[in-house]
Amino acid sequence: MSGKPTEKCGRSSDADNTVHEYYPSPSPAPVGYLSGSSFAEDTTSQYPEYHDDHVRPTGLKGFFYNPYTQVVLLGFVCFLCPSLFNALNGLGAGGQIDGTTSANANSTLYATFALAAFFAGSINNILGPRLTLFLGSFGYAIYIGSYLAVNIHNKAGGFVIAAGAVLGLCAGMLWTAQGSLMLAYPTENQKGKFIGIFWSIFNLGGVVGASVSLGQNSHSEVFSNGTYIGFMILAGMGALVPLFMANPEKMIRTDGTKVTTPRQPSWRTEIYGLYIALRTDPLIVLLFPMFFASNWFYTWQFNDYNAALFNIRARSLNNLVYWVSQILGSVSIGLLLDQSQYPRRARAFAGWSILLIFVLIVHIWGFFYQRTYTRQSMPPDASKMDINDKGYIGRLFLYIFCGLLDSMWQTTAYWMMGAMSNDPAKLAYFAGFYKSIQSAGAAGVWRADAMKVPYMNLFLSTWALLIAGLVFSLPMIHLRVKDHTDVEDEVLARMEEMHNVLPTESDRRH
Repeated sequence: MSGKPTEKCGRSSDADNTVHEYYPSPSPAPVGYLSGSSFAEDTTSQYPEYHDDHVRPTGLKGFFYNPYTQVVLLGFVCFLCPSLFNALNGLGAGGQIDGTTSANANSTLYATFALAAFFAGSINNILGPRLTLFLGSFGYAIYIGSYLAVNIHNKAGGFVIAAGAVLGLCAGMLWTAQGSLMLAYPTENQKGKFIGIFWSIFNLGGVVGASVSLGQNSHSEVFSNGTYIGFMILAGMGALVPLFMANPEKMIRTDGTKVTTPRQPSWRTEIYGLYIALRTDPLIVLLFPMFFASNWFYTWQFNDYNAALFNIRARSLNNLVYWVSQILGSVSIGLLLDQSQYPRRARAFAGWSILLIFVLIVHIWGFFYQRTYTRQSMPPDASKMDINDKGYIGRLFLYIFCGLLDSMWQTTAYWMMGAMSNDPAKLAYFAGFYKSIQSAGAAGVWRADAMKVPYMNLFLSTWALLIAGLVFSLPMIHLRVKDHTDVEDEVLARMEEMHNVLPTESDRRH
């Protein structure tokens, strides 16, 4: 056995009076979310998923079923799908000259994303994360292909908007399944590291995509067809990766605890579980402003700064350094949040403080640039800044800090959700809330950009929402983040098909 069991459940003696300790073997839960749990009425019954007495496989099988291997594969799904979408979006206007079609498509995308993500936790728990990831991956190739269509036929803007609607439905499923697995596979002291690993691989796709676009478009004023085709093929390949991932039911964490998985509950139970997740953990609501702000800033960064000020070559270089800085930001704050020698709440406050510092740096700095131009002074056909122009380097470094802030914000938001639960079913709901509320905000701000709201207004709204997100999260950190998540906190994991919540050992004693 690996690790040290958390509970001693019995003793026996041989003839030589040697005392042996023995432990319960996993038995299936009757119905509900925990597989492998024993709910016998005797006082020795425990929850094996929360014990470190499961034997991990060895050799090649052990490598495949290692949580690190699986989070790397999860990262490659997003490396080949969402990150290429990000590389395209990060150029501003999807690589086009006029950003109106792109803004409308993104508004439609995030509107359907918000709706799909709210219920995607239930879809994930019914279909399972692998199938949910597989179905959710297909929309990215369709969306990228729609920009190729516009490049070939400039009146195909309606197809881009329709593709955005399809992608929103797919993305809701993909990101909910991703969040559930990424937060369920690590131990409590590895969550920041796993988020950092995933975010690094995910954003490496943005780096590769931005590098390709920089190489192909360094002497061009428009995005080439070949770049769109290459992106579309890679996104199609990414949709196949979930088929080669492990079944979560067979996963054992590095400390020997078993990953709990949904047991294919009914839709009725799933919808009720959504309600239970909110009722039993209402402090998640305090993170909603943080979720809402988490994609709002993209509109100003991508369309109202990168696309507004720079030509396609400079936009491509900006895009490259933006995604490189995302990797550095996610890894650095992930390692900070996993410093187990400090209490988890202290680490949460440290992460919060770093976010506040970066929000102030980026937006005070950005304000001095934003006040020098407007929509009227920088129309789509205006002469834009190139990499050799005076003042470019300072603006490039601001974009680097924007990338650092983005990755740190997303990593910390995921880590805070992971600090509230270890149960994949509950984390699927939380990830669904996150992506739904995040996407609702993004839909609104992309539509505002399409309606030509002044750049300064969008910039100031971004700043205000980030500050509000931090302020509202403070009480949640103080009241809800603690050093360990116990089985008593996992109400969903103890919920049966008929909505009864099974008691813990502590409940039985009282």
